[in-house]
Amino acid sequence: MRLLLAEDEKELSNALCMILRHDNYSVDAVYDGNEALNYITSGEYDAVILDIMMPGMNGINVLKEARRRGCATPVIILTAKAEIEDKVLGLDSGADDYLTKPFSSSELLARLRALSRRKSELTSNELKSGNITLNQATGVLSSSKGEFKLANKEFQMMQMLMVEPGRVIPTDRFMERIWGWDSDAQINVVWVYISYLRKKLTALESTAKIIASRSLGYSLEVPR
Repeated sequence: MRLLLAEDEKELSNALCMILRHDNYSVDAVYDGNEALNYITSGEYDAVILDIMMPGMNGINVLKEARRRGCATPVIILTAKAEIEDKVLGLDSGADDYLTKPFSSSELLARLRALSRRKSELTSNELKSGNITLNQATGVLSSSKGEFKLANKEFQMMQMLMVEPGRVIPTDRFMERIWGWDSDAQINVVWVYISYLRKKLTALESTAKIIASRSLGYSLEVPR
């Protein structure tokens, strides 16, 4: 799951990034409202954690503008204001949930899990290609020959391949979507995870194969 964290307090932002990455989330961090709006509307995120009080553009205006531009990504707003009217304003502006500062990391993680469950309920839980099935709620890849519970990054990569079967996904897109723009990971990590997935597909006797297109990327192909 890829997140955008928009929080101008850098110490808090760094602490939250550490917690979220430890819980297997990919996180991009920004520190002002204008930057947050650019990332929200140009990136592909599963959820956004958005502070209200930010320089440049406050979080409410960021949220309103993102929604006006058609962005439907779930948003949790962070607010230091506990008054009901502030929470109502945030929700009416397009937020899906809110947290009042200070908050516990366990509550934030629970709210992210709740958003993920709600998103799954709106879409099919299963992706199918050939004789394999990926359960998006559990992360289990299966066929009639068995099943594997995929690790977080394996799941995200397999999901991308199965959502767009036959389409070549550039290596850079995997890096951006799964590891994030500010990751220190080297690009060959994509090949490593592709190798992990290929081994699992072989064990499942999958008819769908991950094909490398030289200098372009990878696609999931199912023989006709």
